[in-house]
Amino acid sequence: MTQFPKWIVDEVRRSKAGLRGSAAAGTAAELAALALHTVCDEARCPNKGKCFSEGEATFLLLGDRCTRRCGFCAVKKAAPLPPDPGEPRRAAGLCRKWGLKYVVFTSPTRDDLPDGGASHFAETNRLIKELSPGIKTEPLIPDFQGDIKALEAVLSSNPDVLGHNLEMVSGLYPAARAGADYGRSLRLLANAKKLRPDILTKSGIMLGLGEKPEELVKALDDLAAHGCDLLTLGQYLAPSKEHRAVEKYYTEEEFSRWGEKAREAGLKAVLSGPLVRSSYRASALYAEGTNGKR
Repeated sequence: MTQFPKWIVDEVRRSKAGLRGSAAAGTAAELAALALHTVCDEARCPNKGKCFSEGEATFLLLGDRCTRRCGFCAVKKAAPLPPDPGEPRRAAGLCRKWGLKYVVFTSPTRDDLPDGGASHFAETNRLIKELSPGIKTEPLIPDFQGDIKALEAVLSSNPDVLGHNLEMVSGLYPAARAGADYGRSLRLLANAKKLRPDILTKSGIMLGLGEKPEELVKALDDLAAHGCDLLTLGQYLAPSKEHRAVEKYYTEEEFSRWGEKAREAGLKAVLSGPLVRSSYRASALYAEGTNGKR
């Protein structure tokens, strides 16, 4: 495995320092009391300390167990539990209590459910908007195995952004994304834009998994061609020695260049940096993508 560069070590130390504050402890305690999971915890996000200390979190619905076995992901791989019918209202209630203006919520892939969890996403989105009028919502959904009705169910709840991550270039899918399909993910984004052109679409790509420059250029072009509006680019960090190894650590300058290439490809707004993750500064990216007009 490639040696950690100093900037990663420094950032992780700062994030851990943020977790020692009373605000971060309060965030964690409230989440635990309501039996709510966060992708911050389950995916071992390096920004967890910063976000928790600011009272922010990305909810992980439908449990903490995934039905797929991607080689890069820290979320547990095990038989999932049945959906918790009270979870959408608890998440919505916490959004109201925290006074959130923008919220992202996601889930593990739930291929065991007939609709992939789409109805759970839709109910959560509806309740969040009902309890917090004016809030912006961003469901970050799995591919629902290409089920168009599942996608329609989520879109019918009127989110402001519909997120679905491409994660990586097409050539890495066979080895690193078991059960996923590059073309299916692109079609999901295209179908979302076709069904609801008024809703922004968003995706994310990790760098450092072994992609070639020409493959990354193609991925950016593919996203733009399939109607993707917003994009995050971040550094892949292996959760453990058992996960897929990091092939390259990109510099800040390289991230800046790739961010510019994404804009040139046609993306409306791009957030590109080593510790950028799908939900990081999501409200700011939304504002950039809409020129602050929504």
